[in-house]
Amino acid sequence: MKKIFVTGGAGFIASNLIMRLLKLNYKVISIDNFDSFYDRRIKEKNLGLFAENKSFSFFEGDILNKDLLNEIFEEHKPDAVVHLAAKAGVRPSLNDPIGYYKVNMDGTINILETMKKFGVSKLVFASSSSVYGENKKVPFSESDIVDFPISPYAASKKAGELICYSYHHLYSFDIFCMRFFTVYGYAQRPEMAIANFASKIINNTPITVFDKNGVTSRDYTFIDDIVSGLVNSIERVKGYEILNLGNSRPIHLPYLIELLERYLDKKAIIEYKERQMGDVLTTYADIKKAEQLLDYNPDTPIELGIKKYCDWLLSEKVHLI
Repeated sequence: MKKIFVTGGAGFIASNLIMRLLKLNYKVISIDNFDSFYDRRIKEKNLGLFAENKSFSFFEGDILNKDLLNEIFEEHKPDAVVHLAAKAGVRPSLNDPIGYYKVNMDGTINILETMKKFGVSKLVFASSSSVYGENKKVPFSESDIVDFPISPYAASKKAGELICYSYHHLYSFDIFCMRFFTVYGYAQRPEMAIANFASKIINNTPITVFDKNGVTSRDYTFIDDIVSGLVNSIERVKGYEILNLGNSRPIHLPYLIELLERYLDKKAIIEYKERQMGDVLTTYADIKKAEQLLDYNPDTPIELGIKKYCDWLLSEKVHLI
């Protein structure tokens, strides 16, 4: 049985990944600091799905705490690391660039240094499609130049990719950097567009749309597809690679809202505003590399994904938190 150390384990992507890993008979060790970015109760609910599993161990703490990381590695001796912990979100990073750099860069270095100390050489690192900035070429390819991030969050993720390459070069670490494209689904963070819109539609509260002309689009990717890509990455990580994990089908915002209205059986009350700083017009993943290296095959169209999410949201009642 492989032992996997997953950072940010109570969060959206990590909690879904951990559930899959446990079903596949991995042993999982995890850490989360319950950052106040959103309600702790949501994260505790995520953990509650597998907290009693004997193959799961959890530590409440921070990846900035080097002593705690040393204790975890000394006790559990993981075979590989999936580093998902980060300060997330483009817009919030505009107000706290120092905090984002500290967690996303210093925290990542702490993980890498702890791995080096304990002889762990396999890492799957969570990057982001935000590193592409206002890339004019679509779809976005891993070979595109990404030297012009337009938010501190994007810059911190690009920096994470770079420091990961340094450790690959210096210490022969095997590292896959995964550029996620607008992940959505069960246990999604409440401030993200789909969760935010859905909750407000249910509660008859106006949603704010920063796109008066309906021109923005996102490559929304369902969580089950992302998790499949991550599991395959854990099993195949070798060398250093950057890989897009997206759905490769950009969706315009008006159609997204239409789907939410359909599956929630309610009309949205919409307030339109100008596009915000740090936002890009479109994201669109070229996933050929992930298809080749990971057998990645996202098979959840937006219509099915939104239906699954809305059904889950209504049954879980997390919109009431």
